[in-house]
Amino acid sequence: MSSDEEPLAGNTTTGVVRIGETVRRPVGPWTDSVDAVLGHLWAVGFTGAPRPLGRDAQGRQVLEYVSGEVGAASGTYPAAELFSIGRMLAELHEALADFVPPPDAVWNRLIPPDREDMIYHNDVAPWNLVRSDRGWVLIDWDATAPGSRLWDIAYAAQSMAGLRADRPVAESAARLRAFVDGYGLEPAARPALAGMLGRRAGAMYDLLHEGARQRRQPWARIWDEDGPYWRATAEYLDAHREAWNTALQ
Repeated sequence: MSSDEEPLAGNTTTGVVRIGETVRRPVGPWTDSVDAVLGHLWAVGFTGAPRPLGRDAQGRQVLEYVSGEVGAASGTYPAAELFSIGRMLAELHEALADFVPPPDAVWNRLIPPDREDMIYHNDVAPWNLVRSDRGWVLIDWDATAPGSRLWDIAYAAQSMAGLRADRPVAESAARLRAFVDGYGLEPAARPALAGMLGRRAGAMYDLLHEGARQRRQPWARIWDEDGPYWRATAEYLDAHREAWNTALQ
């Protein structure tokens, strides 16, 4: 590593560094497709993602470095900010709606979605959200892949609103409502989202459990760290489905 490279911490991807106002990331078979997504977002005026800047001399992906405060993993955003993050996600989905993947597109499909209708970020979580001068910016697009709108919203709502087993149900319900109202989800889709929350958290648990069984990294390590959390979260979300449904009406 050269002296002008500043390592950037990450939970799943190693070798990410900052050089000046750019980020350099290792490439995978999916990187060209991710760059196509990011290029599309900039072309249609969505600024909540880093600008793609090609490759460097080492073949690494080069992205705009977005300065600002990265969110905490504990889901502590106040209601007003949850509303604005939900609105940002809706704007992202609107911007992605007319994206046409390259014919040879390859995606890093980590978790099978319930169905596929278009391309989504798939990891909309506090640790991938920067509070920047230009507003909320999502980083770490490596998990970008086809999925469904409610699948993406369910994960984002759970992680951003901090819906977890140690939080009182009434508080979680209010935080969920703030996020979903910010997104502007239509009333007809809200009962399905209430039922999707536990299923989506359970899919994360399954990813980590299978990764640990096969000793695949980084999932085996994250299983050791967070496996019990995801199981408890999925059970909590399933157990209180009616509370979420009532809050979203």
